[in-house]
Amino acid sequence: MDGLRLVAALMVCLYHYTGRGGTVSASWHGSPAHLFPTLSRAAVYGNFGVELFFVISGFVICMSSWGRTLGDFFRSRVSRLYPAYWVALFLITGASLAMPVVVHAVRPDEFLVNLTMLQQPMGAKRVLGVCWTLWVELRFYVLFALLVVVRGVTRRRVVLFACVWTLAAVLSHSSGNELLNQVVMPEYAPFFIGGLALYLIHRFGSDLLSWGIVAMSWLLAQREATTGLWGHHPHRDPYVVILIVTVAFAAVAVVALGWASWARWRWLVTAGALTYPFYLVHEHLGWFVIRVLHRGLGLGPWPTLVVTVLGMLALAWLIHRFVERPFGPRLKRALKTARTPAG
Repeated sequence: MDGLRLVAALMVCLYHYTGRGGTVSASWHGSPAHLFPTLSRAAVYGNFGVELFFVISGFVICMSSWGRTLGDFFRSRVSRLYPAYWVALFLITGASLAMPVVVHAVRPDEFLVNLTMLQQPMGAKRVLGVCWTLWVELRFYVLFALLVVVRGVTRRRVVLFACVWTLAAVLSHSSGNELLNQVVMPEYAPFFIGGLALYLIHRFGSDLLSWGIVAMSWLLAQREATTGLWGHHPHRDPYVVILIVTVAFAAVAVVALGWASWARWRWLVTAGALTYPFYLVHEHLGWFVIRVLHRGLGLGPWPTLVVTVLGMLALAWLIHRFVERPFGPRLKRALKTARTPAG
């Protein structure tokens, strides 16, 4: 699972560096499609790594919350998400002030509200371009915590949650209610639900009901991916989109069935640890590095791409080693010792 997370992050990274236009084209001083004609044709599908993340998240959150209280779940998520996120905010805000030609400088009010990770529903500018996915993840955590974790995670409750969420997601499409859509997230729900069901298969073994939930989730997920993402990029092949969604579900299924249990290389654990900080910093900071190396120092496109990716991985390791590892446990302990006065 750690290896799959890194694959998903690298997919998104290559999309941001070579599979899209916009700001990164200015950093390259030309279209990535012209600089990387072969790679770009594949990288244009790299943003589907986010959907793989969501399937993995459903699996991992179900696994990590089993046998835990609501307080345990809350503390684990806060201590996991916020330390690296805050450091990434400071780094990218500093870079935007130093080189606003790449990304517009961040206003103080924008930076401060971004510290909450709730800037998107507030309508504020996102300092981290990728943090829209964190808002999706947060809503999944809240739904799962309030409807499953609060009463204790059991197979029956996870199955009921998956079935009710699937029905709610389907019905919300025709409701026209924006608040309901924000809560139910019909465009992302099938991916999380598929991951939840795959964890049940991993924990309890194969059965028709669990595989039925996986199959239903895959059918809905390929529809959401094709209409929601390919629909806005008609140059993408819908059959490739369906294939990528299928591979995402199949890859997590391989792990769930234990077919990848032989892959116990130690570097995979490190790869999994680097994924979150790498995902946070790679986009905007990568654009800064590309501009400096390629336009400023005249380094060729391929060496610039390789150095930038490796540099972002190195930065991710530094954040993991000197921020996440020491401060994550401290934050968790501090939250555990914070008690409300007895009434």
